[in-house]
Amino acid sequence: MRILIVEDEPKVAAFIKKGFEENHFDADIAYDGFSAEKLVQQNKYDLFLLDIIIPVMNGLDLCRKLRQTNPGIPVMMLTALGTTDDKLSGFDAGADDYMVKPFEFRELLARVKVLLRNRDKTAGPSNILSAGDLELDLDKKVARRGGNVIELTAREFALLEYFMRNSGRVLSRNDIAEKVWEATFDFGTNVVDVYVNFLRNKIDKGYDRKLIHTRVGFGYLFGDM
Repeated sequence: MRILIVEDEPKVAAFIKKGFEENHFDADIAYDGFSAEKLVQQNKYDLFLLDIIIPVMNGLDLCRKLRQTNPGIPVMMLTALGTTDDKLSGFDAGADDYMVKPFEFRELLARVKVLLRNRDKTAGPSNILSAGDLELDLDKKVARRGGNVIELTAREFALLEYFMRNSGRVLSRNDIAEKVWEATFDFGTNVVDVYVNFLRNKIDKGYDRKLIHTRVGFGYLFGDM
């Protein structure tokens, strides 16, 4: 499980991160709303833990944005603002839980575990392939990276699905041709290379982390090198 901690007090953020890591979670820290958005585009998280009073973009606005791009991921507010109106504002923004500082880490951990259990119960069987911030919804035939929808043709979608199902494996052009184009494919053409370039321009262009890699003399590899 991976948690994003959005907290502008370094000591508090470090304390929370250490606590989660000691309980077998992975945790990243963002000290402002802009940095948090960048991390969400680059990584896949299981829960967002947000302070409200943070630089650049406050936690309420960040929560609303996260609800649009990551609707199934639990959001917990952890803040010094503790009035009833503050809590209502947090829930109105889309938070699933709200905890006031100062706090006991044991209670924070218990609440996080409840949110994650409830998410797993309601999620049901998923027909979504994911790699980092890239998701492929096989039911809706939609691809998203960093929450942004990527328009794909049917052939590009099939090619991306094959890549994602075989992440970490070097795939030859013949492998790809047989699985994506089946028996109708002309092995003497460069159609595979052309479509891989089409796909690369759509899912990798503009992103620091590249997912499609060329292995000269062998074919292509999807995922981290």
